Amino acid sequence: MTPLPDRDPREMRAADLDRERTAEILRAAAGDGRLGMEEFHERLDQVYSAKTYAELDLLTHDLPTPAHTPLPVSSPSTTSGADSGVAIAVMGGFKRTGIWRAPRVLTTVAFWGGGKIDLREATLNGGEITIRAFAVMGGVDIIVPEDADVDVTGIGVMGGFDHAAGGAGAPGAPRIRITGFSFWGGVDVKRKRRKRE
Repeated sequence: MTPLPDRDPREMRAADLDRERTAEILRAAAGDGRLGMEEFHERLDQVYSAKTYAELDLLTHDLPTPAHTPLPVSSPSTTSGADSGVAIAVMGGFKRTGIWRAPRVLTTVAFWGGGKIDLREATLNGGEITIRAFAVMGGVDIIVPEDADVDVTGIGVMGGFDHAAGGAGAPGAPRIRITGFSFWGGVDVKRKRRKRE
């Protein structure tokens, strides 16, 4: 009997767990700003229609994985990664709270899910941040420091976009701009005292 040739493992059929691992790599890449929203959704669609490991590999070949995260090419103070960021909740949630370094522009998307952004202990790049909040059948809760200068311009369509926290802040306080829209969902903005106080 003639032995069968060795099979390429990449041509083996992928399981649902493999697709979920690939989707998690894409979510992390979108959250880091490595993928734009449009490309993220395109690749995510391809993940769930992929049949083999080779097809899944093609979707993440240009992205770092948990086992292989490259060193940054420049120091954190000069990298453009601090200029923008993404937080996504699709039938799930995200949270940016506690002590963290916020980008200048943060885009949040909640679709059938929810997210929380707490800026009270965050370090703001240049003392300001613009949050672009989009909630579709979901919600985003944003907590800003009590003394912040807050400008809220988002709109709600069959949903809510809270403008009550908008207004001038104390001299030298951080400047926070919040824009976007909600559709059958809500964006809630609240002023609260800093935890250290």
